[in-house]
Order: sequence, then C-alpha cells, then structure tokens
Amino acid sequence: MNHPSTYRDKRVVILGLARSGVSVAKLFHKLGADVIVNDKKETCPEADELTALGISVLCGYHPDDLIDERTALLVKNPGIPYSAPPVLQALERGVEVITEVEAAYWFSPAPIIGITGSNGKTTTTTLIGKLLEAAGMKPIVAGNIGLPLCDAVGEAEEDGWIVAELSSFQLKGTSAFRPRIALLLNLAETHLDYHGDMEDYVASKRKLFANQESGDTAVLNWDDETCRGIAGGLSADVLPFSIYKRLETGVCVEPPYNRDIHADGLEEPRRMIVYRRPASAGGGETIIMPVDTLGIPGRHNTANALAAIAAALAAGAPPEGLAKPLELFKGVEHRLEFVRELNGVKFYNDSKATNSTASTMSIRSLKGPIVLVAGGLDRGSDYMELLPAFRNLKGLVALGETKEKLLRVAELAGLANAHSVNAEGDAESTLREAVRQAAALAEPGDTVLLSPACASWDMFASYEQRGSIFKQSAHTL
Repeated sequence: MNHPSTYRDKRVVILGLARSGVSVAKLFHKLGADVIVNDKKETCPEADELTALGISVLCGYHPDDLIDERTALLVKNPGIPYSAPPVLQALERGVEVITEVEAAYWFSPAPIIGITGSNGKTTTTTLIGKLLEAAGMKPIVAGNIGLPLCDAVGEAEEDGWIVAELSSFQLKGTSAFRPRIALLLNLAETHLDYHGDMEDYVASKRKLFANQESGDTAVLNWDDETCRGIAGGLSADVLPFSIYKRLETGVCVEPPYNRDIHADGLEEPRRMIVYRRPASAGGGETIIMPVDTLGIPGRHNTANALAAIAAALAAGAPPEGLAKPLELFKGVEHRLEFVRELNGVKFYNDSKATNSTASTMSIRSLKGPIVLVAGGLDRGSDYMELLPAFRNLKGLVALGETKEKLLRVAELAGLANAHSVNAEGDAESTLREAVRQAAALAEPGDTVLLSPACASWDMFASYEQRGSIFKQSAHTL
C-alpha cells in the first residue's frame, strides 16, 4: 500500500468533479500534492471552491497532455469507464488508477466496515450506523450513501468506525483497500453495461475481501449461492447470515422461512433472530429479537437486518443493545417508503429498486393487490425474472425505455391491466401521468407501488429525483 506521503509534491490527477472528486482533491492538496482536477462537463459549479484553494481545475474537455511523465496517480470518479481516454493513457504509462475508496483507506485513522451487494446496501449501511451509534461506538456513515469517504476520513477518530456503502464501480478501482469488516449481501445481474459481463461484476465485488486477514470478518449471505462460493477462498473469519437455513454459526431466523413465499403456514411459531457464536468464541446462542418487531417489513429487510446485526456484533456491539434501534428504524427514503393513503389506497415509493431482483422482493413484501409503476433505463435485460411477480399483480403502468419489454412480460404473465405512458411531455409530467393511471386502476385495499426495476438515467438525474416526483404526484392526486 502506498503511504499518502508518497504523493507530496507529486502530480495527482482527479478525474470527475462530483462531491467525491472535490473531497479527494482537497485531501491530496492538504497533503501537499500538485493536484489537477479535470471534468468533461462544460459547467462545473464545484470548481470555484477548489480554485480558491489554489487547485487547478479544467472543465469542458480532456486535455491530450492531462496524463504525462509527471503524473504519479489518477483518482477517477467511479462512474467514468476504464475506456475513457485519460484512464487509458494512465494505464499505458503505468500510472496507478484508483477510486476515492482506495484513497480514503490510505488516509483513514479509523477501521472501515464495507458493505456491498446488488440490493439492500443503503438499508444495511444505515442500520449498521444506527446499531453502532446506540452502542456508543462513534460510527460515521459514508460512501455511496451520501457523505464522501474522504470527508468521513477527515472526521473519523481512531476509536470510531467508518461505515461505508460501496458499489462495484468503486471497488473495481481498489488495490490495497482492507475493511476490517466486509459484507456481501447478495449478487444479481446488474450494471453489465459498465462491467461487460457477470464475471467482471462479481470480481469487482470480491475485491472487498481481497486484502482481509485472519481476525478480520467477512459477513456473507448464506442464502446466495455465489456469496457462499466466495467463502472458501477468504483469509478473514466468515460470519454467515441466513433467513432460509438453520446455521450452526452465524445470524439466522428460527424457524427458517420457506423459500416458497406461499408455503408458510398461518399457525407457524413466532420467528426469532438468533446469533450462534463460533466455538472459537466460546459457542452458545443469543436470541436478539422477534422478527415481527423489526421496524421495516419484508423478508429482504429481515435479511438486511441480519447482516447489520452480524456486522455490529463483529465490531464489538453488545447483543442486548441491538433490538431497540432495529425496532425504531422505519427504513430509508426511496426504499419501500410509505407515502400516503388516499381513499383506501396506499402509495409506496421504492425508486431505489433499480433491478428486477429488488422489485420482485418489494412486490412480495406488500400485502394485498398491487398496481405497479415500473420502467426506466434499458441495460439490455429481458426482465423475464419479473414474470412470477407479475402474475400476482393487479395492474402495471410502464414508462421509460423499457416499457415495451415490461408490457411483454405482463402479457406472458396474463396481466390484463397493463398500460404504458407515452413520453410526450417532460420526465416529470410522464411520471405524474403514470401515477394518475395507476391510481385509477386501484381500489380501496390496493397498493400503488413505484418499483421501477430499472435505473433512472433515461429520464431523471437520479433515483432520488424520480422518487421525489412520485411522492409529490401521490400527494397532489
């Protein structure tokens, strides 16, 4: 691992001027590096803050000589592809290319808990922060969830924790990054437009564990075959979690759920969340809490809670202090978020569901008939994974680039009430019309659910903007 002091008086290029780019530029500038920031955007509102500090900022194009013999390091925004000319030039010259995650690790005085997976990252990351906070362990929640990691590093203390939500884009650009506790929640087909194939996507996620050592902890979803398969090659101590299996060691649900959501009986015993310690820790079993007292609904959220419990226990939080914050936590914005009830119809915002697996889990988590609002950026999927869930819908209103694909799945599912919204106006008016149509299909006792199964970028700047417009639309019906 390169020590940050290696780059004092050396040229460090920051590629991309999002919040994380500003954060990492300031960190290296404070160190004494010769920092140059470059962004292809014509307008860079963040530039003034950096130029006031004496940092060079170039916007609107990538200069041909951005990467030269003086360049010691390139820190790129995670979303910038490795095919971008400055990245290719750096790699050809042997310049190390990293993301902010790697840089933050170099500077961090505090140990890091890293959370990744295809679904559930934000909820689990937030939960871990709540659990450690309740235990007085001074967590700072950061990463892909909002606060840039390099900002968190500036605030962190040696006896605290940085709790970091991490994407595959961020992890792909790491080399020495070593979280003391690493969580892989699940793996589903997503972001293949960036990674090219599942092999590269899984390899990027697996880098979370690459530098862990004995005594570190790897928290893995034992219900996910790919996650289980990763366990055998790890140096860290493996702490599994499961909602479908009875674990001899780890955090699980007792009695376990049946994978067939319709197979659970009405008179089953009350399910409990149980932690079973490994023999190396003295063995034994601790009941954490009943599943039905969790503050967030759905099996997928139960799995998220188990992962958060495992991480908190690995960090040293006392088991007896975990139940209360888990009961009080009501979820994160845009993730199965209750919006309102109107004329007996409930509205839920699940804009953060950007792939088929996430939408399927949300559909299965809600009781009663559902009218689904879905669609967005087309990343090449056929969305056939949604077929079983669509068979249980009352209606569908599709929009965005994928609307025809979703209508095809609805047809195969035998869903008669399936409609699409033509994008004759702007994105906001299109989504408002979709909400109006969905509400018209719903009756008292039904739910209107925005769970797009797609990224938002064909119409919106972010899933947050999409979710906010949905909520505004529901409130103004």
